Amino acid sequence: MPVMGFGHVPGNAPVSVARLPRGMPVVASAAGGAHTHEFLVLCYAHLADGTVLIDGRTWTVTDGDLFVIAPGQVVSLGDPFERVVTDGWAVGFPADVVRPGTRGAYSSWRTHPLLLPFARGTDRAQRLRIPPAERAAWVERFASLDAELRARRDGHQEAALAHLTLLLVAAARLSTGVADQLRSSDEPLLAAVFDVIERRYHEPISLADVAAEVALTAGHLTTVVRRKTGQTVQQWIAQRRMQQARLLLAETDLTVSAISRRVGYPDVSYFIKRFRADHGSTPTRWRDAAPPAA
Repeated sequence: MPVMGFGHVPGNAPVSVARLPRGMPVVASAAGGAHTHEFLVLCYAHLADGTVLIDGRTWTVTDGDLFVIAPGQVVSLGDPFERVVTDGWAVGFPADVVRPGTRGAYSSWRTHPLLLPFARGTDRAQRLRIPPAERAAWVERFASLDAELRARRDGHQEAALAHLTLLLVAAARLSTGVADQLRSSDEPLLAAVFDVIERRYHEPISLADVAAEVALTAGHLTTVVRRKTGQTVQQWIAQRRMQQARLLLAETDLTVSAISRRVGYPDVSYFIKRFRADHGSTPTRWRDAAPPAA
């Protein structure tokens, strides 16, 4: 299995961008065969009609699709890339460029808030839908990044990383609507599960509570959700709680105890234990390590 590495060039920003289909896509090998890569990839299909295989699953590619591909995922193309995406963009970058040299809270890229869509992709490839009204803005974001990398003016590395951050923020905001994504993918049961989680994650909700709301036994619901998403209902509840906890830690002055209660953990000691297990850091240390709010 060919493994594509990221070609670091001294003096260049550690970001690769290509206009599709004219540029060489960072997600496809020259032969279009199965391959994987060591870096993260955003691939936006502005105009497209075809299919792509990711980790053995066939995905349709249509106008407005944004694929978020994690390191290690196996990608292959059945048709020539030019026939799948007739207009689009691809961006590749190593995970450590988001916060280079950071230890502790973000020692694993999977725990970084802006990279959560990629972390989900390690279990199930992510295809996010960009609403028609927002697609022109997405094209402008990619084009601005490309222009900065090509011009290579003073400060271009910092500017390129700023443009990349804006792309990642936009992708993270798209991925928060998990239920809507699943509903549009004809997964009504999963959409209902995520609706319940979104509505009640701040309560001490259990698997049995979610199962009761979707009229299934707890055992059957566990089997279905794990098979389709690679995670259990309890793991999805915990992930949503941690997402909100990070937001409150970064953007408010609430105490850890208050945040614990707001995200569904009445026992603050248990919350701290769970947070440390997920992030390698206590909530207080995570807050201290985070950059100041703009």
